[in-house]
Amino acid sequence: MLNTETFSPEETFQLGQKIGEQAKPGELYTLIGDLGVGKTVLTQGIARGLGIEEPISSPTFTIVQVYEEGRMPFYHFDVYRIGDVEEMEEIGYEEYFYGQGITMIEWANLIEEILPNHYREIRIEKDLEQGFDYRRITVREVTK
Repeated sequence: MLNTETFSPEETFQLGQKIGEQAKPGELYTLIGDLGVGKTVLTQGIARGLGIEEPISSPTFTIVQVYEEGRMPFYHFDVYRIGDVEEMEEIGYEEYFYGQGITMIEWANLIEEILPNHYREIRIEKDLEQGFDYRRITVREVTK
């Protein structure tokens, strides 16, 4: 388990970049945090760590965005607007979850029942008493 604190969007990006540099094919990460907490900034850092230069944005209306220009494919899901798990089946989620790239799922708590038996959870939390840009970021292994 990794517990860390960041004090600026740049530090959050750098942490993401380090995660991306160390990522291996087939890994799945879930990203948990309130709106505006920095999930997209962390994801942009992960993409950069994978060698992806194109702009990364949250795929809120498309559910999944696929980036293939890096050292491995990057599958970026945002399931915030998912009505039920059947929508994930319609887009063929297993191809991504068990593929040769790295999968990042924002709002993964909404689809817990279809997550693999092993993944990494990244939780981002604010604490305004520590400052507007302060983030507590926890990365932990999850085994069902």
